[in-house]
Amino acid sequence: MRNLNMKSYLIILGACLVSITAFSGNDTKRGQAGATELLMNPWAKSTGYAGAGTAMLTGVEAMRWNVAGLAHTQKTEVVLAHSRWLVGSQIFTNAVGLAQRLGENSGVLGLSLMNVDFGELVETTFFQPGGTGTTFRPTFFNLGLSYSKVFSNTIAGGITVRIINESITDASAQGVCFDAGVQYQTGERKQFKFGVALRNWGPTMRYSGDGLSFRGSTPSGGGDYQLRVDQRSEKFEIPTLLHIGVAYDFQLALDHKLTPLFNFTSNSYSKDELQFGAEYAFKQFFMARVGFNYREGIFNKEDRTDAYTGPAAGFTIQYPWGENNEKTAGLDFGYRVTDYFGGTATIGLRVTL
Repeated sequence: MRNLNMKSYLIILGACLVSITAFSGNDTKRGQAGATELLMNPWAKSTGYAGAGTAMLTGVEAMRWNVAGLAHTQKTEVVLAHSRWLVGSQIFTNAVGLAQRLGENSGVLGLSLMNVDFGELVETTFFQPGGTGTTFRPTFFNLGLSYSKVFSNTIAGGITVRIINESITDASAQGVCFDAGVQYQTGERKQFKFGVALRNWGPTMRYSGDGLSFRGSTPSGGGDYQLRVDQRSEKFEIPTLLHIGVAYDFQLALDHKLTPLFNFTSNSYSKDELQFGAEYAFKQFFMARVGFNYREGIFNKEDRTDAYTGPAAGFTIQYPWGENNEKTAGLDFGYRVTDYFGGTATIGLRVTL
């Protein structure tokens, strides 16, 4: 056991050192990445503590933050979620996730799908800036396939392959990225938790399609000929993230537990962030969450670089059932405060079998 613990510590320390060396916040490159829907959290539970759950998230939602937590799925979990992103903007996200244990010691396989719904948009052109009289609907989605496994009584790890698609009527971009993470738990009740995750690592993306071509006249042989001219769009990077988080469970009484959380996030195309959160749990019936996402300038409206002001909150109400109450059905809700619009509200339905 002593050797196993030492090995676990070395793995975690090595992952931290490599990740911190390779990635750090870079505010000078802010706004230069694409596929930023990968930064949108479609799940309700993790929204409640502002994304501070790198060390403790388990099941389907772990595929978004730290895929290692997927390994703690007992058998089967299904989650459906719907978000009103910046309420009033008429933009919505929808997500569905499935986690399935393959066997007692075979790990867990997960599948997640997230879609961003922009609604119907008015088509405009250079010559018709007021609109052409037609509308179009952008299609933005990403599909993730994950595998995670508990390697010892203290450490779990996993990996996700995610396919990215962005398209409108006459142009589209496709890409792929990878997530990887580890979680470490120790203590008599496994009350201390530590997690490291690298998200959205992958090659560049580029738009292509008929929308990037036009008909041009080229003099040749004494006459003008109409030719199709294709333009090549510039490649763009995707926003790679590094998460490092810790959490600790305080058993307040037999049926009451309080878990403070802390998380550091480094974004390769934005400012570094610090997430603070806490979760109170009463048995398996009720959980309440609060969180705050801090980054430089967030308390000054003139220096703030996005709509979010930091605070978040949420709750879970669930009903355990089955022979030993090993199955649950629950409702999750999460809300993040914004300076403009009406915040981001997310609701989810969760079933574990």
